[in-house]
Amino acid sequence: MTDRDAPSQCKRWLSEKNHCLRLGLRLSTPAGGRQLPLLNLIHAQDSAMSETQAPLRACNRLLAALPTEVHQRLQPALAPVTLARLQPLYPVGGPIAHVYFPAQASISLVAKVKAGATLEVGLVGQEGMVGLPVLLGGTSHNQQAVVLVAGKAWRLPAEPLLTEFYRGEALHGLLLRYVQARLTQTTQIGVCNRFHTIEARLARWLLSVSDCLAADTFSLTHEFISQRLGVRRAAVTTAAGMLNRAGLISYSRGHITLLDRAGLEAFACECYGVVRQALTAVTSVP
Repeated sequence: MTDRDAPSQCKRWLSEKNHCLRLGLRLSTPAGGRQLPLLNLIHAQDSAMSETQAPLRACNRLLAALPTEVHQRLQPALAPVTLARLQPLYPVGGPIAHVYFPAQASISLVAKVKAGATLEVGLVGQEGMVGLPVLLGGTSHNQQAVVLVAGKAWRLPAEPLLTEFYRGEALHGLLLRYVQARLTQTTQIGVCNRFHTIEARLARWLLSVSDCLAADTFSLTHEFISQRLGVRRAAVTTAAGMLNRAGLISYSRGHITLLDRAGLEAFACECYGVVRQALTAVTSVP
């Protein structure tokens, strides 16, 4: 499965405008008005999975990569949630009671210094999971995890995740590969911030957000982007203007659209390709 396969499965079922947002509405109001058991919301125990259930699992690539038996053990504890923009998932140093698997949302991991300046050190979307410290024996996050783009996600208590992880089966290998990819992402962000121009960094970041959402249009202000890149707002405005004039993106009143993805990838620094390759490899292993 490639990094675009799972979102494509989801898009075939959803309307172009509603994407994964319709999932919660349809699944929470089944025929007859009765609430379906959560067991049936994710993956039927037999092979006759309804078409309303399959896309929900497919919207997160880690969940989509799990064998049926692993998914069945986890699904009683999985809960669909809607994440609001700027919602903090974990305060710095706060406990990690749950992990999150974004389905149609993007989560920014942000480091902050005493003077108040911030810098994004990680970005999580449909390809991943938020709450990795619990896998490494940690109980808190050193960075703030905040919702960048609102949308749907799956929430799972840390305890059942760890129970399945320590079985040493499919989930164990999958999440270890994901940890490696996230280490690559964090390292590459540091390299990018030190050596590359703001224009190339902005191109890399916009492509990454697009990958997280499997969408080429999203809403973000220059002020918000500047906080993620650790630069002044004026620098983002100048860089975005250059990308706009080159026909690579359009930007109007906080709405960003990637017009020429191939051109934007060519313009971005090599960091985008390095991180994308690392994330793609997580679910590419047989």
